[in-house]
Amino acid sequence: MNFDRTAPKAVHSSRSRASENGLSRRHALTLAAAGLAAPLLPAVSFAETRKKTNPMSYIKVGQENSQPIEIYYEDHGSGSPVVLIHGWPLNGDAWEKQTAALLAAGHRVITYDRRGFGRSSKPGVGYNYDTFAADLNALLSALDLTGVSLVGHSMGTGEITRYIGKYGTKRLHKAVLIGTLGPYLVKAPDNPEGVDPKVFNDTRAGLKADRPVALMEFLKNFYSVGGADGKRVSERVIEANWAVAMGASPIGTVACVDAWIEDFRKDIARNDLPTMIIHGDDDRILPPDATSRRQAKMIKNIKYVEIKRGSHGMTWTRAEEINTELLRFLA
Repeated sequence: MNFDRTAPKAVHSSRSRASENGLSRRHALTLAAAGLAAPLLPAVSFAETRKKTNPMSYIKVGQENSQPIEIYYEDHGSGSPVVLIHGWPLNGDAWEKQTAALLAAGHRVITYDRRGFGRSSKPGVGYNYDTFAADLNALLSALDLTGVSLVGHSMGTGEITRYIGKYGTKRLHKAVLIGTLGPYLVKAPDNPEGVDPKVFNDTRAGLKADRPVALMEFLKNFYSVGGADGKRVSERVIEANWAVAMGASPIGTVACVDAWIEDFRKDIARNDLPTMIIHGDDDRILPPDATSRRQAKMIKNIKYVEIKRGSHGMTWTRAEEINTELLRFLA
């Protein structure tokens, strides 16, 4: 695999400001001349231009050929730190309602975009949970976070579980898993409670055949459209989510399907943290019988919350309930 990990390095940049004055004819001609001459000037990479013109923060987590692999993150507030890890196929902005509540409660809140999604790099490699956990470790190390609570939704719960399995709990305070995909999603001889592998094969095939249609259908199930939670989400929210999903790496979007079916049972055994699992009983993406109800029995220090008629997209549809549980648990 063409992937070399390097030491994490925080990248910071500031936005340049455009002139507040209008353009005179002379200025316009000067700019036109500069535009004609542009092909003769040394090329500047888009990544470098982005860093110089946008107030964004990145850490470098690896290298693919001539391009760095960078993770975009946001870091707000002060107090006890909380890292929020989003689900597939969204980005860190999916935590909009939780970020506001946590900041108001006096927490430092860090969100980031998984590689391949949002504003992070979109490499052709690294879409597995060992790498995702290493990216999370790079972020925690770069920001020198200790006593940090990790909160994951959906695919983000896998980062937390694999991180604990690989790196332990020394840096961590608590863990929250919302709509968890553990302990082992696919049906196997030693995992009869899992989901039929055909579901994942069909998902992969649908994405490859028509990604826009497949993602829209996924999002309708994400919010249990037609059920109780489907009445709590507007068409505009689903459309906004779809736009974010379409901006993700096509390679990464498909490759993540294989990551969903990783076996987390050994990782879960290493979890000695106070942990809360929140799940909806109408979750059509990760049914609780195959996921949360099983995983809760495998963690010693567990608080299990099941929300009646809750969908997979509860961070939006049941934000008030989620936030109440979150703030109480992290206090």
